[in-house]
Amino acid sequence: MQVHVNESILELVEGDITQQETEAIVNAANSSLLGGGGVDGAIHRAAGPELLAECRTLGGCPVGEARITQGYRLKARYVIHAVGPIYRGTPRDAELLASVHRHALKLASEHGIASVAFPAISTGAYGYPMEEAAPVALGAVVDYLRHHPEIRLVRFVLFGRRAYQIYAAALKALVPDD
Repeated sequence: MQVHVNESILELVEGDITQQETEAIVNAANSSLLGGGGVDGAIHRAAGPELLAECRTLGGCPVGEARITQGYRLKARYVIHAVGPIYRGTPRDAELLASVHRHALKLASEHGIASVAFPAISTGAYGYPMEEAAPVALGAVVDYLRHHPEIRLVRFVLFGRRAYQIYAAALKALVPDD
């Protein structure tokens, strides 16, 4: 599924984020930035040990923010490590989830990156219900793209049919005319 936000494209695909050929992929990282399970572990394994070595130099990252590294053995030139919130069922969860998407895109803008692939941040081990996370994440990205035409493509790479369907429904509700 694909929609246009001004001159930019926002698309949803089902697949493996480590295989994306965007300039940057976003890692659903923990605050240590030193690897973990799920998407984080898969990205670290695919990128190779150099990624962990660079992450060790960053000193971690607060929840709701992001840091950037090289992509090493990935097809993507960069990895943007985004630390989403652990779901607690409070309004702060949505604030932090929106913030982490904005921070990741701001880093992309600052580094001249025109194409970025995101996973469904915080919806795995961090327990954020996908039905709640999707409109927050997509809303933050749509808002950013409306003011930042330098980002030409944002792709959400979703793991499994259910995730794709939830994000597609949220995107249709958010951008109904496309």
